[in-house]
Amino acid sequence: MSRTVRWGVLATGGIAATFTADLLAMPDAEVVAVASRTDTAAKAFAERFAIPRAYGSWAELVADDEVDVVYVATPHSAHREAAGLALEAGKHVLCEKAFTLNEREARELVELARGRGLFLMEAMWTYCNPVIRRMTELVRDGAIGEIRTVQADFGFAGDFGAEHRLRDPALGGGALLDLGVYPVSFAQLLLGEPDRVRADALLSPEGVDLNTGMLLGWDSGATALLACSIVGHHPTAATVIGTAGRIDFPDSFFYPQRFVLHRAGREPEEVTSGPGPQGLSGMQFEAAEVMRAVRAGETESPLVPLDGSLAVMRTLDAVRDRVGVRYPADGSSTTGPRTRVRRG
Repeated sequence: MSRTVRWGVLATGGIAATFTADLLAMPDAEVVAVASRTDTAAKAFAERFAIPRAYGSWAELVADDEVDVVYVATPHSAHREAAGLALEAGKHVLCEKAFTLNEREARELVELARGRGLFLMEAMWTYCNPVIRRMTELVRDGAIGEIRTVQADFGFAGDFGAEHRLRDPALGGGALLDLGVYPVSFAQLLLGEPDRVRADALLSPEGVDLNTGMLLGWDSGATALLACSIVGHHPTAATVIGTAGRIDFPDSFFYPQRFVLHRAGREPEEVTSGPGPQGLSGMQFEAAEVMRAVRAGETESPLVPLDGSLAVMRTLDAVRDRVGVRYPADGSSTTGPRTRVRRG
């Protein structure tokens, strides 16, 4: 493949616009096509970002021979369909998070990509962030000793009526998949898949979670205290506590620009990412990782491994099982035979 990677953007919402703006600032990326369910939306997006081709159907986009990678930016309720369509057409895929509605759908995508030898990655931009990568290096090198507790939360209060997608079970509504995926992914980046899952939640009349607390446990003795909400303003902070120190993310832990390292007997140390390119959101780091891997002929990213995304989906399934949230797409069971967590 040539140095320039050609992208097709599938969907035209806010996150698609943010990602596209970052791509256009990268010298080795080219956005050649965009698709929506309507010609009007696709053409408006194409005009906004000077994209050469606009399609009023997903099928037209994935059939475009000049598209190397499809970025799936639909709501997560459509990830299985959209990413599957692109993989079936032989395209590499970057799919927004939460990866899918449940682990079964995620596993289907992973098996499809692996079977066809195609690149697939969940767009967990947190894992590609330079500050997060530095944090994991420090933890791996023993800077704070053995991890004992991870704390993380993500929440905001919004005026979401019964008709909003965040209140619709068919669209994967609730705080967990939109926001809770971040604290869960943060904890599992450090500790892997939990051995025990406990959870409690405030549910809406429609049956989706509005405010959720999670307690994850590992046989090592480590625990994670996590929360997400669409009815309360949270600091969106995280702390990693070890036997020899701790790491504090005071805010925006899911795309941080800094953290503070506390080690016994030393002054606190602030670690930052530097100023970085002006006007970019931070999504350029995940885009760069996709392009690096695709050029190298890799089908998975070591930064966002597919087995890790599957493990996160299993935990999210387990949390929903504990609090009683079910989606129509779940079928007869949310937690299939591959789920390894035990009931809390």
